[in-house]
Amino acid sequence: MNQLRSVIILGVGPERGLGAVLAQHFATKGLHVYIAGRSEEKLQKVVDSISRNGGNITSVVADATQEYDIDHLFDVIYFDGSALELAVYNVDSNISLPILETTTETFTTLWQQNCLGAFLFAKAAIECMKKNKQGTLIYTGATASLRAKPPFTAFASAKAALRSLAQGLAREFGPEGIHVVHTIIDGVINGERAKQQFPDYYPGQRPGRYVESRGYC
Repeated sequence: MNQLRSVIILGVGPERGLGAVLAQHFATKGLHVYIAGRSEEKLQKVVDSISRNGGNITSVVADATQEYDIDHLFDVIYFDGSALELAVYNVDSNISLPILETTTETFTTLWQQNCLGAFLFAKAAIECMKKNKQGTLIYTGATASLRAKPPFTAFASAKAALRSLAQGLAREFGPEGIHVVHTIIDGVINGERAKQQFPDYYPGQRPGRYVESRGYC
């Protein structure tokens, strides 16, 4: 009996966001899509959209920084008996603050969301993939992982940590058939989050300055 081919995407929010668009894309390729995020309402909108177009999808509410949530998320996949082919960590948090105004709590939160969660996700995903000795783990990164620029220094340090994690995982698990990718998105995706996070920055941008997320690919 053939196993269900699947992909899991952690960090799915608005319908115009990267996580949702990736879910739409993989659904059109015939994979069962597992999506996870902190907002049940946003997840349900993505589920409804993909289901209407004939895709197979399951949603799980999960906080990437909580080990229990990650364990529960992958328990769902184990229960379904899915063959996990792709795992995407799309969790991101970007806070604009001068470093002397950055609290320890803010700095820690950025690291937890951008790196700690990525570590927890990697352990669970790779354990799934090792059974079939193949799979791809993808991290969405940022230019900040290569160079820090105020007032995003705390964010850049977290993204640099994520990049180093991905490099180490790639070297460790590549020989076992597991491909690890850290992809840099050099721009802000035009959507709900950009308007919410950078309300002063967003309106003044020239057309074409933002990365456009598309619907079904």
